[in-house]
Amino acid sequence: MMNQNAVDSRRAKAKLTALRVLVYAILIFLSILCLFSFYMLFINATRTNAQLQGGFEALPRGHFIENLKNAWTDASISIPRGMLNSFMIAALTAVLTTYFSALTAYGIHAYDFKFKNALFTFILAIMVIPSQVSVSGFIQICYKYGFTNKFWPLILPGIAAPVVFFYMKQYMESVLPMEIVEAARVDGSNEFYTFNRIILPMLKPALAVQLIFSFVQSWNNYFLPSLILTKAEYKTVPIMIAQLRSADYSKFDMGKVYMFILLAILPVLIVYIFLSKSIIKGVTAGSVKG
Repeated sequence: MMNQNAVDSRRAKAKLTALRVLVYAILIFLSILCLFSFYMLFINATRTNAQLQGGFEALPRGHFIENLKNAWTDASISIPRGMLNSFMIAALTAVLTTYFSALTAYGIHAYDFKFKNALFTFILAIMVIPSQVSVSGFIQICYKYGFTNKFWPLILPGIAAPVVFFYMKQYMESVLPMEIVEAARVDGSNEFYTFNRIILPMLKPALAVQLIFSFVQSWNNYFLPSLILTKAEYKTVPIMIAQLRSADYSKFDMGKVYMFILLAILPVLIVYIFLSKSIIKGVTAGSVKG
């Protein structure tokens, strides 16, 4: 009987080890698959237009500096200006979206009032409405009142972000006990002081997650900026990349385009590196309700 138990235990351990090896193999494969696109982006940024037209190559060439100079000095675009424009829009949008979504979620989470559930349901219902549905009317308003070639029409609408609100609301239910809020009220703290000084520090992981997601979404946004920003000095990175891509065939340079794309993802990588630890904490803590 004891021998049979030992055999069963060894078999169970062997199955567990095999399953673990399989899981790690799948994760390694998926990681390589994800990183391969970045590797090929770097490889293509080192090749000339003629070499790129020749087909796939797995090893870098020696034209990285040449492509960098060509992209940086292109007369039709200004990379520093475009990256500054995109960074201003993306950073402000991320900060405002995250803060006001957290504030709204706190209001729903911490207060009991009439039609609270109806308001929560209404906000969730907005999540299923595509943003393109309201763009037509918004663009008409921008052109009618002279709001084109300005950044704020791209920043302020981002404050209303139902997806961010929903995430923050779920995260608060996981990590924010109402006893803390009630204790702050007993001590005489006003609501905004409580939110800014007590609640926000507790939400740092969730804030980091939504900051990076909102930043990336705004940074990569092409549709709305392309309709509002028509002057060269206001154009963002996605518009400039599309402008390079649609250039005349005789002037088209894929090496320059790949170099610009490589430069365009650097700010996103930098933001992610700085917030990566908080992002992991936010995803794991927000997925489990305590």
